[in-house]
Amino acid sequence: MNAQTDQQLLRDYAGSHSEAAFAELVRRHIDLVYSAALRMVCDSHQAEDVAQGVFVALAQNARQLTHHPVLSGWLHRTTQNLAANAVRTNIRRQTREQEAAAMNELLSAGSDLSWEHIAPHLDAALGELSEPDRDAVLLRYFEKKSAQEMAERLGISDEAAQKRVSRAVERLREFLAKRGVTVGASGLVIVISANAVQAAPVGLAVTISTAAALAGTSITATATATATATATKAIAMTTLQKTLVSATVAVLAGAGIYEARQASQLRGQVQTLQRQQGPLSRQIEQLSDGREEAARQLAALRDDNERLNRNTSELLKLRGEIGALKQQLAERQAHLDNRATDAGQASNGAGLTLTPDALQDVGNNTPEAAIQTLLWAAARKNGGRLAELFDGDSLLSAAFVKLRQANPNMSVSEAESVAKDFVDKLKQHLTTGGFTNRDLNSIVSWRLDEVVEGKNVVPGTTLVRVTQMLRDGTTESDKLKLRQSGDQWFVTPSEESMAMSFTPFPEGSNNPVPPDANRLSPDSAPPK
Repeated sequence: MNAQTDQQLLRDYAGSHSEAAFAELVRRHIDLVYSAALRMVCDSHQAEDVAQGVFVALAQNARQLTHHPVLSGWLHRTTQNLAANAVRTNIRRQTREQEAAAMNELLSAGSDLSWEHIAPHLDAALGELSEPDRDAVLLRYFEKKSAQEMAERLGISDEAAQKRVSRAVERLREFLAKRGVTVGASGLVIVISANAVQAAPVGLAVTISTAAALAGTSITATATATATATATKAIAMTTLQKTLVSATVAVLAGAGIYEARQASQLRGQVQTLQRQQGPLSRQIEQLSDGREEAARQLAALRDDNERLNRNTSELLKLRGEIGALKQQLAERQAHLDNRATDAGQASNGAGLTLTPDALQDVGNNTPEAAIQTLLWAAARKNGGRLAELFDGDSLLSAAFVKLRQANPNMSVSEAESVAKDFVDKLKQHLTTGGFTNRDLNSIVSWRLDEVVEGKNVVPGTTLVRVTQMLRDGTTESDKLKLRQSGDQWFVTPSEESMAMSFTPFPEGSNNPVPPDANRLSPDSAPPK
């Protein structure tokens, strides 16, 4: 008997009213039917009544179900229809309570949902599945069939059966999510497998088998042999018992029709409630998202507060360092202002005396300032600054005149080219430090005196006498000619300050070669 399929057992019962066959069907499916009824009515006694009604309906429809491939699917649908009537009066109240409980649970525990949250919606979700998908889920997770056994029952390949189960589970998860129950596919499968089918009360299967067999016997009038077998089983029954059984069957039949109509109405009500629940679910999701965002912002503010507290001591330290730096900067600026004042006073007075350690670059806005900067550049071998202080145009003119005097036969263009080349080499040589100077240790000071009688000989020029006082008590004196260009003064060559001479053309050469063209002569070097 255990080796027979559900369809074979149904044929045995429909053909010969085999109580053994029907009892085996009840034994196989009583747990599934009772668990589904219990989930929907949430009351053990009502669940027992619903289970009895389901198997009575199975006895009544045994002949039509002999070709049904998956009996558990039909049983589940019938259980759902009969249980709908039992919960009719409480459906609205329970729905409101479940929505409030779901909202509180979502707000307090997020998406960590258990079987108590899934169970109220599981059978409705199964009812929304197509028949092939529902049969696949019931076989896999309710009857604990393997993929191969599922494929044999459904008449498809193993891979197709597994895909059908996966698709059905995903639709169940989406259905539950619309009702505020968030759970992953793998978690849903584990919860259903562990809790969906629970053991029915002891003795319920025997009671249902007897009642369903009697009901099926009373309403079936298909063959004489069947009637004879039924009469034999009912010989021991009293007239009152037969009357009670007949009345019970009639009541059940009428109740079935009434329940079917009520189930249709209840499905409409449930769909209306589901549509109303959609906006509420979205509000719950928005509130949950807002709570999470507020929690993240609070955590960020706490981190910022802790970081600011840690940086307080460092901030005070930085403020102290900034104060010290400001004081140092003010002292340095005052020192620079004093130096600038001293330099201005030094550059504006005649009869100025300078010592080697007091030399500095004070520019060349006055003749005295230009000479002081020239002495500073020479003392520090700053050839670049020296080259900037010499009057390039006057150097070029002086070189051209000397060159023409030394080489009368040279053309003007050749003389200009050679003179320009000489001046460029002289500046380059000065820039690289090629000049002669006296050892600063032998010099005590310099005195600058403006030569008044030569001041206005040529407009924009002046002569300054530079007297160099040495440590051996001797003095050396020279005159420097300066020319004004704009608001600046430049040192310009003269016969007294620059003794340049040029030799005639060397044999085999087209250029005159100044004998000391790349170097200032000792006579023209700035005094030190």
